[in-house]
Amino acid sequence: MVFSSYYFLFVFLPLFLLLYWTAPMRLRNAVALGGSCFFYAWGAPEFFLVVLLSLLLDFYLVRMMTLSEGKRKRRLLALAVGQNLLILFTVKYLDFFIGNLNLLLEGLSLGGIPLAKIVLPIGVSFITFQKISYLVDCYYGKARPMENFRDHALYILLFPQLIAGPIVRFREIADQLLERRHQDTLDEKLGGLFRFIVGLAKKVLIADVLGQTADEIFALSNHALNTPTAWVGVLAYAFQIYFDFAGYSDMAIGLARMLAFRFPENFHFPYTARSVTEFWRRWHITLSNWMRDYLYIPLGGNRVPRRRLYFNLIVVFLLSGLWHGAAWTFVFWGAFHGFFLILERFGLGARLAKAPRALGMAYTFGVVLVGWVFFRAQDFGFAVDYLGALFLPQGGHLLVFTSAKFWVTMGLAAAGSFLGAFEVWERRLLRFFEAEAPPAALVFRSAACFLLGLLCIGELLATDFNPFIYFQF
Repeated sequence: MVFSSYYFLFVFLPLFLLLYWTAPMRLRNAVALGGSCFFYAWGAPEFFLVVLLSLLLDFYLVRMMTLSEGKRKRRLLALAVGQNLLILFTVKYLDFFIGNLNLLLEGLSLGGIPLAKIVLPIGVSFITFQKISYLVDCYYGKARPMENFRDHALYILLFPQLIAGPIVRFREIADQLLERRHQDTLDEKLGGLFRFIVGLAKKVLIADVLGQTADEIFALSNHALNTPTAWVGVLAYAFQIYFDFAGYSDMAIGLARMLAFRFPENFHFPYTARSVTEFWRRWHITLSNWMRDYLYIPLGGNRVPRRRLYFNLIVVFLLSGLWHGAAWTFVFWGAFHGFFLILERFGLGARLAKAPRALGMAYTFGVVLVGWVFFRAQDFGFAVDYLGALFLPQGGHLLVFTSAKFWVTMGLAAAGSFLGAFEVWERRLLRFFEAEAPPAALVFRSAACFLLGLLCIGELLATDFNPFIYFQF
């Protein structure tokens, strides 16, 4: 079940909100947990019991951890984190490991190992990172563990962020799980509804339209590609993945506000960044913060010799790439970004800071576009051939049909991506979603979102269902 599906929009969400809003405050966590369990079991019934058992094990290991000290406490943390990483490895990376091992065995003329062929459960990477956040925050005393299993399970399974984030760290939401009465206002509900509709519009009216053309182009034979087609494909994909993922994040944040929760922001006009370093402060912010706090800083952060710092950066970005998918294209994508972060530490970043903003944005967007080729390509060879089509001019006409609707959507996507370059527009866009607003602004916002909602429904009825890109991670 995904946020842009008919069943979610017209059946699950209305019924769930009716039950949640009419329930007494003391029962709302139970209602939210029940709805979230149904939501996840609908999409991954074969994995749901594994998640529940793992949650139960985490709950008791943390309780034991709070009563322990020294080596015993560290061992309990290692056991808790280890069982979560073992589940993640088994369902997501086992076949990747076996496939690469088989290549080695074939080279030695030895027999291969059968693949496990486990179906990847939705949201498993996000669930794992949130569970590790809970374990580590409790271990270091940055947050108190939940006293009952219901609230503990709700933190992990709360359905707005369950499938594709934002990655909500435990200490960011622990107090809200216990008391959020002050956020349970009509203004918050309306603000959440507006944010949800805008996110739905990003997904349905922009990302899905661009995705149709991007999919057609990336499905072409690498020998058939020419330069104009390759550029249209990578630009369409760059805007598709941004509006797809940012749209999901908007919908998740909006849903959370309707339930009186506040989630962290996940995007901040990433394509307006003046460096790759800044890009990662604006793109998938909650993943960047998680990697910084739970991996980069424990490795030593910036307080290490320069060589070790560069090593730490590469490790973090290699693992970031691997987190996205079990394929060498994702690993290379992560290393590619890490390489440019190191270049910027060498001095390129200081030069970019002094350069005109447009130059920095052009450099960053160019690097990100090249990275998206590896992220989207089905294999490494196709990615290399695609880059050849991009940068070794091969004339010709577009090899796929592009309608006027596609080009209008591309223009809207570009405008929406780069408006943040102008600070006045940036402030206006951010204020648009504030709960409190003058009556005139509230009327305009309501009318705009009502029209957007109608357009989204019309588009949903007229097109095939398209899942969110980040559901596969």
